[in-house]
Amino acid sequence: MTTFTAINLVKRPQGGAIDSSLFDVVQKQIPSVAPRQILVKQNYMSLDPAMFGWMSPDTNSYIPPVALGDVMRSSGIGEVTVSNHPDFTVGDRVMGMMGWQEYCLSDGQGLNKVTAPLPDESILSVFALPGLTAVQGLFNVGKPQKGETLIVTGAAGSVGSIVGQLAKAEGLRVVGVVGSQEKADWIVNELGFDAAINYKSDDLDAQLATAAPDGIDLFFENTGGPIQHLIFDRINAHGRVVVCGLISDYHNEVPAAGPSWLNIIKRRITIQGFTMPDHFHQVPELLEKLTPYVMAGKIKHRTHLLDGLTSAIDGLNLFSTGANKGKLIVKL
Repeated sequence: MTTFTAINLVKRPQGGAIDSSLFDVVQKQIPSVAPRQILVKQNYMSLDPAMFGWMSPDTNSYIPPVALGDVMRSSGIGEVTVSNHPDFTVGDRVMGMMGWQEYCLSDGQGLNKVTAPLPDESILSVFALPGLTAVQGLFNVGKPQKGETLIVTGAAGSVGSIVGQLAKAEGLRVVGVVGSQEKADWIVNELGFDAAINYKSDDLDAQLATAAPDGIDLFFENTGGPIQHLIFDRINAHGRVVVCGLISDYHNEVPAAGPSWLNIIKRRITIQGFTMPDHFHQVPELLEKLTPYVMAGKIKHRTHLLDGLTSAIDGLNLFSTGANKGKLIVKL
């Protein structure tokens, strides 16, 4: 084989669903490998909500947008097939930003060797961006304390499900916000959350009162949406809000209005946003923090697997509809 498939971003989304008009599926020549370079055959590719921001024209963000004509950005896991780099050998499993393509030529920067004895799907579901994001956001930003109450939105998603399980392992009461009864049942019955709230159901404020009778100390925000205001109304004095994502606003030209600052003042609430590119240099220590929980069986996950590189295009829309169940991964 002398060619491989890649997908380039050629147009910015204008709101609404993602479709094939935004992308160009191309065939590329397998590149030659220069000194201190490696060629990686990507086996599994991660789809993440952050991709909506990466496709936007916004240059005033935490990371530059994908340039039109470039391979769409994504993380993945694969195997080194050719190495002219002293730090990598043929057969090494590596994980990192590889893009929407079957092969990736790299100088090794940003790629981490994978040594955990777990399948590729599990590595991407737990040890890649979802787990790293959960650890950074929960422990280094949220600073949870045993006995506190945490609420996490997008609780059945790849990040939220790990956040909730880590918090349970640390002795917190954990409430998850999800978009279906099936997801509510899964996080309570399988993952051990104390309570779940379907944001599409009725009497949300009453449900919050029941689920968090002592108020909320820590709010891990992944989605935004109207329930955000009800949650803010129940945050305790000196509570903390970790803003990881706002998927409900990613397609909106004008973001929804946020909660009133009056509560921030009256309850002395700390709010902090974070993004993982600021913390890629901390990956080894984040993995060191996460690994014992995984090896002790305290972190469960499920994978929503799509087949073939081009399935990524329609697959992104699953984030907006909530139809994905677990970590969204493309098998190449």
